[in-house]
Amino acid sequence: MASLAPQADDTARRNLRTGLLAFAGALAMLGLGYASVPLYRLFCQVTGFGGTTMIASESQAARAAAAATGQKISIRFDGTSAMGMPWTFRPSQATDTVTIGERDIATYVARNDSDQTITGMATFNVEPEQAGKYFNKVQCFCFTEQTLLPGQEVTMPVLYFVDPAMLDDPNMKGVEQITLSYTFHRAEGPVNPDAPRTN
Repeated sequence: MASLAPQADDTARRNLRTGLLAFAGALAMLGLGYASVPLYRLFCQVTGFGGTTMIASESQAARAAAAATGQKISIRFDGTSAMGMPWTFRPSQATDTVTIGERDIATYVARNDSDQTITGMATFNVEPEQAGKYFNKVQCFCFTEQTLLPGQEVTMPVLYFVDPAMLDDPNMKGVEQITLSYTFHRAEGPVNPDAPRTN
């Protein structure tokens, strides 16, 4: 009978250890669930996966301009507001023809059609998807939240270039137009009326 007590203690310890490991595993999975969206977004921004555009520095833009060959490509601009976002949002012009490698600027117009101050955040993508890693933004309204007063209308610029490396990519053969799309969503959390606004 005396030998059963140590066995019961060992079983209880094993059960406790298994329970703690299962609990730790569940917590880790929960943490990964919360982290997956920002990690996926970071992955897309680094690789251009899923039509996500790249963020470029001024020096990268200068290198791309130095490698420009004079070849042109058409850029189409698209802008919408998500359901429940009471803004009118559209590109200033629907298309533009740009020189690959050279910086260009596009503008979008946003107007708050509501009687409340609203903060929004733009999500974006590029079509075709394989063009995402070659479409580089140097400056963009989409990098930060934008706050508009009731009835306020603003012009929002995007400074960008198309990387000349696209000309060496067989997956980009035959691509004559790249579409840059934005959708404005209402930002999460309370609106801060003192937040910087786009003028």
